[in-house]
Amino acid sequence: MICTMLQVITINGMFPGPLINATTNDVVHVNVFNNMDESLLITWNGVQQRLNSWQDGVSGTNCAIEPGTNWTYVFQVKDQIGTFTYFPSINFHKVAGGYGPIRVNNRNVIAVPFPKPEAEFDLLIGDWFRTDYKSLRSSVQDRQSSQLFDVPDAILMNGKRPYDELSISKGHESFTVTKGMTYRFRISNVGTVMSFNFRIQNHKMVLVETEGSYTNQITLDSLDVHVGQSYSVLITADQNEADYFIVATPKMFKSSESSDSESLEGIGILHYDNSLTTVSGPVPAGPDPFDIAFSVNQAKSITWNLTTGAARPNPQGTFNVSNVTLAQTFILHGSKSEINGWPRYVVNNVSYLTPETPLKLADLFVNGSGVYQLDQFPTHSVNDDAAYGVSVVSGIHKGWLEIVFKNDLDVMDSWHLDGFGFHVVGFGNGDWTPAARETYNIFDPVVRSTVQVYPGRWSAVYAFLDNPGMWNLRSQHLKNWYLGQELFIRVFDDNPNPAKERQPPQNLLLCGMFESSISPAPAPAPEAGW
Repeated sequence: MICTMLQVITINGMFPGPLINATTNDVVHVNVFNNMDESLLITWNGVQQRLNSWQDGVSGTNCAIEPGTNWTYVFQVKDQIGTFTYFPSINFHKVAGGYGPIRVNNRNVIAVPFPKPEAEFDLLIGDWFRTDYKSLRSSVQDRQSSQLFDVPDAILMNGKRPYDELSISKGHESFTVTKGMTYRFRISNVGTVMSFNFRIQNHKMVLVETEGSYTNQITLDSLDVHVGQSYSVLITADQNEADYFIVATPKMFKSSESSDSESLEGIGILHYDNSLTTVSGPVPAGPDPFDIAFSVNQAKSITWNLTTGAARPNPQGTFNVSNVTLAQTFILHGSKSEINGWPRYVVNNVSYLTPETPLKLADLFVNGSGVYQLDQFPTHSVNDDAAYGVSVVSGIHKGWLEIVFKNDLDVMDSWHLDGFGFHVVGFGNGDWTPAARETYNIFDPVVRSTVQVYPGRWSAVYAFLDNPGMWNLRSQHLKNWYLGQELFIRVFDDNPNPAKERQPPQNLLLCGMFESSISPAPAPAPEAGW
């Protein structure tokens, strides 16, 4: 691998950043000191921010934390358990790092639906580019060079380069286990463009959780993890005491397409503590990266454990979608286009243009006037011509929303909804029609916050909009998101009772049309990060 120097966004000097380890209903305080030379926001991918979109950390809800200043996020991991991540949400920063793991553990009074593992490991896997993020940010906005971002240079595990037996460096990731013991691996795709298939040489894995939901336990040889997704798997050290490959390889991509094909195998080591044997043999092969049927069938096999409790003692299956009445349906086509000669990504031919004033701030002071027009975005049709827009749509409070994500691209995509978990009810090929509902899984669809959408296909989800606020709905693929593939859902409850939605925080930042004439106090000089 070629070594180059480039800027990496660290937190407290760490890459990836430190673990946020919480328990259901904990209140988390995170003081973010921005020691960068650009504005910064951090978002908490999968944390629902109940009644509190003020803390969501995206452009529509928060003014940016300016260089040399700090801001404290305060949020409760209300009625949640599971595996999540955090990362920077603006200025293309995620491609340079700034991400880290979040665990939300069960309260002691709520049983976990599997025996306590010997230990837990956070494994953040993502694609990586050797080009400086500011250069990449410029290139994706240029018609001639935008495609340079399509193929990364490496896949990293916890920020470390792949294992290489010819290198004397021990910079790769390694996990030490004891024969006979079982371990929980919390795996997240923190990349920006590529899905990957994950596997461990000679070891089976038992899938137990994804993004806050305990799943029906299934045994797998390998697991597809799409951009922005997180899973928990149990691995039992039941092989001979030796070292074994941990592998992540890209989906929808052939290694021969890369100028440095070796670098697109993320490789770590599972090390038995009495091992005297290094890894041997070829890296274990996974499924054909272009076998969409394999991936779709696996996705359909990931279902909700209806009998276990999670954040609350009542079973997850108490909340089911077998007889819901839909209040709204959005059909969203994700594609790419050009607007005024510039490459953009669009939803129903509208490319989101971030206003200087956050939507939530405009709601507070002027009911959105002068910043956005509510419900001008087409939720059931594709506009004839691609155009910019500040896309904000109404979500009916305590109504069931069906969202159909249609991928008109020839590559993978994945979509994420802040503020909610959604039931993944269906996958299909070609165009969606209402008749497709007959194919939905409405018995035990898994609840999560990020769903993959295969090229030329659709994915359907149900969300119960019981969380008032301004919520971001976006592509998790960084270039798509940065170039406009997002919108916001405004869930409004006109009940003035503050229990319905929290008031703005006392440390609310002002910007755009409401920018304060008083500059924020400069931050002290701590270590980098928070």
